[in-house]
Amino acid sequence: MELSIHIERWPLAGAFTISRGSKTEAVVVVAELSDGTHRGRGECVPYARYGETPDGVLAAIEAMRPTVRRGLDRAALQDAMPAGAARNALDCAYWDINAKQAGQGAYELAGIGTLAPRVTAFTISLALPAAMAEAAERAASRPLLKVKLGGGSGDDGQRIAAVRRAAPRAELIVDANEGWSDDNLARNLAACGDAGVTLIEQPLPGNRDIALAHIKRPIPVCADESVHDRASLDGLAGKYDAVNIKLDKTGGLTEALALAIEAERRGFAIMAGCMVATSLAMAPAMLVAQRARVVDLDGPLLLAKDRPDGLRYDGSLVYPAEPALWG
Repeated sequence: MELSIHIERWPLAGAFTISRGSKTEAVVVVAELSDGTHRGRGECVPYARYGETPDGVLAAIEAMRPTVRRGLDRAALQDAMPAGAARNALDCAYWDINAKQAGQGAYELAGIGTLAPRVTAFTISLALPAAMAEAAERAASRPLLKVKLGGGSGDDGQRIAAVRRAAPRAELIVDANEGWSDDNLARNLAACGDAGVTLIEQPLPGNRDIALAHIKRPIPVCADESVHDRASLDGLAGKYDAVNIKLDKTGGLTEALALAIEAERRGFAIMAGCMVATSLAMAPAMLVAQRARVVDLDGPLLLAKDRPDGLRYDGSLVYPAEPALWG
């Protein structure tokens, strides 16, 4: 098996802003495997929050080249690399090429009967309340909106109220990206309750979230930065009601599917999430989305342009990938 790796930059349609900052492009790393007849690809997003850089991820995948040539398979990959973006790109490339070698869909290799289209959330970036209201009004016909909060200015209650007024019929979920504190947690939870929010992602920093175990949670709280793979689950009990499974955190589809099964066994609801990336990164996540209560795979909708053969989006309904893209 031969391996190639490269970095790609995809401009966004506008700024994407969360509590930690803003960006105007998606920087991804693509790994490609070839056996001379078939080709498999995987895409990942290096994330600074987890100490990753594009060059660092590329180097980590490059270091696997001799092992890949010696016959590394997907099962052995799980122990050969740690969870994270680098392993995700390579793991998904293995799923893709293995499916093409077998003449089956990746979902069939995973033991999933069929892949159904799913409704995805559409993200409203963090901004001043009036700007967020304008963005929500433009997206008000979408059934599910994900609202970025955690601005640190004390305006999150105003932000979520403004979004609700602008999109009265949409289901709202909130992502604070670790931007709240013990001091404003109860106040922000109450504001989200008043706005009819149905799920809140990662309100507190992952290493300072114990307050969630000691406060009444009127709205289900979902772990994001606090959960990566199955080893993370022990630390979530009593604090979270759901887990956001992202392939860049789990280190690929293999661990993501295993995490979903174990999380469900422990009573957590499943959310299928993503980083801002192209359809190549969303395609394998659609397998996780089949068992998710909430799906957030809107990355390509935030780009100025997606890659060829990208996923089909009909409004907020996202359809599984065609083999020309992945799987």
